[in-house]
Amino acid sequence: MNVYKTNSIGALLKPNDYAGRGIVIGTSPDNKNAVCAYFIMGRSANSRNRVFALENGVLRTEPFDSSKVQDPSLIIYNAVRKNKNTLVATNGDQTDTVVSLMNEGKSFKEALETRKFEPDAPNFTPRISGILYFENGFRYEMSILKSIDENGSDCCRNTFSYPSKPGLGHFIHTYIGNGEPLPTFCGEPERIYTSDDIDAFTAELWENLNEENKISLYVRYTDIESGEYTDRLINKNN
Repeated sequence: MNVYKTNSIGALLKPNDYAGRGIVIGTSPDNKNAVCAYFIMGRSANSRNRVFALENGVLRTEPFDSSKVQDPSLIIYNAVRKNKNTLVATNGDQTDTVVSLMNEGKSFKEALETRKFEPDAPNFTPRISGILYFENGFRYEMSILKSIDENGSDCCRNTFSYPSKPGLGHFIHTYIGNGEPLPTFCGEPERIYTSDDIDAFTAELWENLNEENKISLYVRYTDIESGEYTDRLINKNN
């Protein structure tokens, strides 16, 4: 087994009809940009009734049709937020938890120790999170909070720290496939190739997400030296 095997993001997404929600973080091959992407998928009408909205650099989920919202608690949240010299991306309202507690002096890991997986038995959807650090260069961390068993009796908390390596990124997502209950992501974030071209990378992500289940995608390339960023946003619901 080659533990250093690296795949294209498309090769990982294509065979998985339900990856759920996913975060990609890495460095462009030319070493100029920090790469961050976040996508959401959905099976139920409530989950599919969403779009991404961007305001003042904050990415959030919103209802596409507010009259059809059944339960907003786990589907409406700030997904990507800049905070001082960091960028936080998560699949839930733990985005705000991380920003708030880090502003009080806690670390990324310490902030997430106050949270656990989602209370959506029997799936117990993991909370996945990522943070990009831009002080003294670029590095990043990723986290997953998941149930220790099929009963949701306790929470496992795994944090992964990565240095910036040109052309290399890591991909973490909530589910390894479809099922009842949904099978939770296992192991370390997957190694993926990044791209210098934000449009090509965005297209590869979007085109390889399952057509029926994909909802929205956001990609942000941040210039490591200047901090300026370029982004792309796609909503299936328009």
